[in-house]
Amino acid sequence: MDRWIIGVMDFWIIGLMDCWSPVIHVSIHPLFYNDSSYSSTVVFFNAKARYRGMHRRFEEELEELRNKLLQMATLAEASVSNAMIALVDADAAAAQHVIDDDREINQFEVQIDSFCVELLARRQPMAGDLRFIASAMKINNDLERIGDHGVNIAERTIELLKEPMIKPLIDLPKLSAISREMVKNSLDGFVQHDVNLALAVCRSDDEVDLLNNQIIRELVGFMTRDSRVIVRALSLIMISKNLERVADLATNIAEEVIYILEARNIKHHLREEDVHRR
Repeated sequence: MDRWIIGVMDFWIIGLMDCWSPVIHVSIHPLFYNDSSYSSTVVFFNAKARYRGMHRRFEEELEELRNKLLQMATLAEASVSNAMIALVDADAAAAQHVIDDDREINQFEVQIDSFCVELLARRQPMAGDLRFIASAMKINNDLERIGDHGVNIAERTIELLKEPMIKPLIDLPKLSAISREMVKNSLDGFVQHDVNLALAVCRSDDEVDLLNNQIIRELVGFMTRDSRVIVRALSLIMISKNLERVADLATNIAEEVIYILEARNIKHHLREEDVHRR
């Protein structure tokens, strides 16, 4: 057999798709061969390049999911904020606008949920990526429920505005501010990968519970003194309860953030030292 030396001259990627390896051509030229016209081409699949391409696309999809969740959070927080503004400003039209906007939140929740299911089916993620997608589905649901509580507040507002307020609104706006700040901080912890911020949200839940109980006690006092305000007082109590639930959902999100980042489950404060250790 004639002897010849293979000289590798050129490498180039001629095609790259998500589900296929990039095809790489290797030109083989004879340096010492009797027939100088001889040449051959070897085509093979480069597994490493394929992996890099798929991994890069997966990272892009995870980033897209993060952005979708942040958009959802913006819509949900705006629902609660606008409902409370409508209550304080006695603006029934603004309250109705909150109710009408809830359809967008519901549709967005379905889109994100479908996107997560598609990622799980196509990518079959493991470890941290799997925790992230599974938690993203729960966070998405919590955000949709926050939007629902905004709608509940708006509906109560419309009913309340048919009669004079029984008392100045002082504690409810304060409770709203704390609850919405918890939502913001839980999402900031999610974006910044900040476990301490998520833990701070969990600790804030006790403050919300105390303020909610204080509001309820005060309104029950109004009802016992004057039966004519019972319906209006109950509406205010329900608004307070909705705000307290927003804080609970923010706590749920913070717990999911901790699970994503540290693979620790502190739901229901299974271990109190996990919440107060930092």
